[in-house]
Amino acid sequence: MTFEEKPEGNGSLVDENQLDLGAKHQANGKPAASVRAKLPARQEAKAKCSLPRKSLSTYTWQEIQRHNQETDQWLVINRKVYDVTGWADRHPGGRLVLNHCAGEDATDVFRAMHPDPDIVRLYLKPLLIGELAPEEPNQERNKNSQLVEDFQELRRTLETLNMFNANLGFFFLHLAQVLILEALAWVIVWHFGSGWLITIFISFLLTVAQAQGSFLQHDTGHLCIFKKPKWNRLMQKFVMSHLKYGKNKIKFINYEKQHLYFHVSWAPFLIPVYFNLDSILAMYRRRDWEDFAWVSTFYIRHFITFGPFYGIFGTMVLIYLVKLLESFWVAYVTQMSHIPMKMSTEENQDWFSSQVLTTCNVEQSFFNDWFTGHLNFQTEHHLFPTMPRHNYHKVAPLVKSLCAKHGLPYVNKPILKAFGDVIRALKKSGALWKEAYCMHPET
Repeated sequence: MTFEEKPEGNGSLVDENQLDLGAKHQANGKPAASVRAKLPARQEAKAKCSLPRKSLSTYTWQEIQRHNQETDQWLVINRKVYDVTGWADRHPGGRLVLNHCAGEDATDVFRAMHPDPDIVRLYLKPLLIGELAPEEPNQERNKNSQLVEDFQELRRTLETLNMFNANLGFFFLHLAQVLILEALAWVIVWHFGSGWLITIFISFLLTVAQAQGSFLQHDTGHLCIFKKPKWNRLMQKFVMSHLKYGKNKIKFINYEKQHLYFHVSWAPFLIPVYFNLDSILAMYRRRDWEDFAWVSTFYIRHFITFGPFYGIFGTMVLIYLVKLLESFWVAYVTQMSHIPMKMSTEENQDWFSSQVLTTCNVEQSFFNDWFTGHLNFQTEHHLFPTMPRHNYHKVAPLVKSLCAKHGLPYVNKPILKAFGDVIRALKKSGALWKEAYCMHPET
């Protein structure tokens, strides 16, 4: 069975991003030389949409599920079948996301990650190759169709209730908090001097400012604040750059002791070493000199404000002392809802089930909300990543009710237990690693 797809062009669907249409990615991730010029992605999409449409085929889930390899990726959105193989390298969210959804229904994850689906409609049209056969269900047969339908109805309800609209005053106060703490640290040093006690005190003030800045840039990264993505990206560059900045083959690591390594290596060096170096290397590989300029403003500002009191070396020590303290904070907050939970890349689950089973919440209180940047509502954050965090507590009862209806666990625990579960989970998985690879090396 075939049908003719009619173009649905809409001149209002625009995106100002530019893509290198001629770049062919090599194995090392670097684009090969190309003689083709850079053109706006919108222009390319419109050009393709204006071409005559070929007759589009219908497919069964059995056919679609065969296209789940890195070199052959199909996915389904709202019953339409798309071949995203050639688009994967240029996907703004990276090719791994598409590869994870290849051969599956991606309707809910697509909706979760794109606050305005109309913007990406032009990109989808050139990738459309067909639709599900009429007798096929909306999602794979192993998935709970009633649960999928209930979750989609929940999302529509939340959209009607304006739960995805940000309160700009909330985020303005959050930014003001960060700026006031940083200004207060400078005033204290200017007035009282740079003695050890003062330095330790302002280090804690700056740590709070940096951690809260991390949560704010996290909001902008998820496009939670402004309606237009470009304003979120600009805000993220300002906050992130100017205000912040187990496998058997790895035989030299004893995973049995990983719960101890967490305290002495991973937690303290997550931000000052891993995040910083990884960001710098990524910017260098992309030749992203604009981001380099943004990052340099962070260090320039610190040398201007604290250099007269501590000198160049002392200011660098202060910067990395603050990053060290912040790293413990962020490491525990981000991992308390993930490491203790069950995760699997092999199970083909619906969006709601996969997020509920791999995340957990921490009890709500004013302190917990502030200390975690509302990531104590990790389940709601995963289900609705573009929702402003000040609405999580309003949505949580509805998510909990849906979990109860379909027999899914909704985990909510005290914050200290959540921190302890990180270490207990690492210790347990380390013991499993030892049993698998040390006690039974031949299996």
